[in-house]
Amino acid sequence: MNEIAVQLGRVGLPEPVEDLARRRWDVVVVGGGHNGLTCAAYLARAGKRVLVLEARERLGGACTLERPFEDQQYVVSPCAYVVGLLDETVIRELDLKRRGLDFTIADPQLWIPYDDGTAFAQWLDHDRTLRGLRDLGLPQKEIDGYFAYEDLFDRMRIKLRKGARDTWMGDSPTREELGEILGDTYMSDVLFHASIADVIDDFVTDQRLKDALFGQGIIGTYAGPRDPGTAAVKLMHFIGELDGVGAVWGYVKGGMGMVSFAIADAAREAGAVLAAGVPVARVLPGEGVCLDDGTFIAADRVVSNADPKRLMTMVDAPDDYRLRIAEWDVRSPVVKFNAALRRLPSWTAAPGQTFMAHGVVDVTTGLDEAQRAFERCQAGEPAVGFGEIYVQDGLMSVFGQYAPYALKGGWEARRDEVARQFIDLISRYAPDFADCLAHYEVLGPPDIEARVGLTGGHIFQGEVRPDQMWDRRLTPRTPVEGVYLCGAATHPGGSVIALNGRNAAMAVLVDMGDSTRGTGECP
Repeated sequence: MNEIAVQLGRVGLPEPVEDLARRRWDVVVVGGGHNGLTCAAYLARAGKRVLVLEARERLGGACTLERPFEDQQYVVSPCAYVVGLLDETVIRELDLKRRGLDFTIADPQLWIPYDDGTAFAQWLDHDRTLRGLRDLGLPQKEIDGYFAYEDLFDRMRIKLRKGARDTWMGDSPTREELGEILGDTYMSDVLFHASIADVIDDFVTDQRLKDALFGQGIIGTYAGPRDPGTAAVKLMHFIGELDGVGAVWGYVKGGMGMVSFAIADAAREAGAVLAAGVPVARVLPGEGVCLDDGTFIAADRVVSNADPKRLMTMVDAPDDYRLRIAEWDVRSPVVKFNAALRRLPSWTAAPGQTFMAHGVVDVTTGLDEAQRAFERCQAGEPAVGFGEIYVQDGLMSVFGQYAPYALKGGWEARRDEVARQFIDLISRYAPDFADCLAHYEVLGPPDIEARVGLTGGHIFQGEVRPDQMWDRRLTPRTPVEGVYLCGAATHPGGSVIALNGRNAAMAVLVDMGDSTRGTGECP
C-alpha cells in the first residue's frame, strides 16, 4: 500500500505555504479529487511543474475514505462506492495496479427482491441468470426481451467506445457524428431522448422485470423513470469496461478512496506537489491563485477540479459563460445512507445467503411508485422509494432516491425521518435489518455539498441526461484564458472515470507555452 493510501489521503503540507509561493509553477490544480489528481499526474509526467491545492484535509473529493463514526475502526467510502467506469487507459498509463489498485467484480451484478419472496438476479454467469428468470416463471418471450434489452446497451457501448474512435477520449463528437457512429435511429433515440421506462416497455411486459430494470436509468438523476433522457443515464453507467470483462461493476479492495490514492501516488512520483488543507479564494487568469490567507501562488495555467459553479465564485468570466454555468443543472435527489453492520441482514428472498455482501442489491417500491416519489421530491418532500445497496467489509452504503436539497422543514429537523424511510424500505425485504445496524449516517444533498464541496450535492457535478452530456457537457477549455476545468462536469461525464482529468491535461499540454511567472504579493 502506498504512503498516501496509508494516510487515507491526509497528505498535509509538503512544505510551508510561503515556500510553495516562492516556487514557480507551470500549473496549479485547484482541488484534489480523482480527476484533479489524474490531470496533475499527466502534466507532471510531461515535465510540467504542478501544484495540487486541496481545500479539505484529505485528497480524493467524493472518491475518498473517511472515519465518520465514533468507532474509528470503520473506514467508509462516503460517496463513491463501486468501480466500473474507471478508464482502462488511465489504469494502464498511470500503472495504478502496481500502486495498490485492486478490485473484484461484483456478483451478482444486480439482485432485486420482491414482496412475494422471489428475486431477480443478474449474475456474471449467463446460464445462472437464465435459470433464475425461468424460476420466476417468465415466458420465453419475456426472457428473450430481457436479454435483448441488455444487448442493446452493450452494442451501443461497443459502437461508442470501441469503434474508429473512443468517443470518451478527448473532445466529444457532435450529435450528428454520434448519430453516424450509432447508425441506428432507435439507438439515437435512446442516446438523446427516450425515458428508461419507454425503452423497457419496448422489450418486456412483465411488471417484475420493469421494476427490476428501471433503477439503472435514474441513479444520481433529478428525474423519474418516465422522464425523457433517463435511458441515456443507464447507458452512461454501462459504457465502461472493467478488467476486460465488459460493462460490469466491482469493489475496490480497501474502498474507493484507494483509486484516488493510487492516482495521487502516480502524480507525486512524476513530480507533482500535493498539498491538502489549502483553500483557494481567487483564480487570477494568467497569473495564478490567491489563497484564503492572502498568499499568492504564481502559475501560467490554472486547472479547476472544483465544480464549475464553485469556480465562478473564484474567477472573473465573460457574462455569457457565467450565464451558462448559472443555468447548469446541479439539482440532486440523492441521499446517502452509510452504515456499519453488526452482521449481514437476512433477506426473505434468500434466507441464510451471503452473496449480497459481494454483489449489488436494489430495493424498490416499483417503477410507478418511483415516478410518484420523484414528484414528491419536486414538492420538497422526502420519498425514499429506491435504493442501490453495496456491502463491503462490514459496511453498507446505499444510494437512495428521492429527497431534495431544499427539504421542507430542513434537513436537521427531518434527518431521522429520512433515515427511517431507508430502514423501512430495506426492512421490507430484510426484516431484521434494523437490528443489524451498529452505526449509520444520512447525507442529504446539503451534507454532500458541505462535506465534499459539490454544489447542490450533485455527485456528478451536474445532471447527466442528454441536455448536459456529450457536446453539451462542459469542455476543459474555458473562455477565460489560461483557466481550465477537469472535473466531472466536463466530457465524458460523472462517476469515477478519470478520463476527464486526462482529457484536461491533454488540452493544457496542447495549449501550453514555455513562459513562467515570478511570485509576489497577492493582488
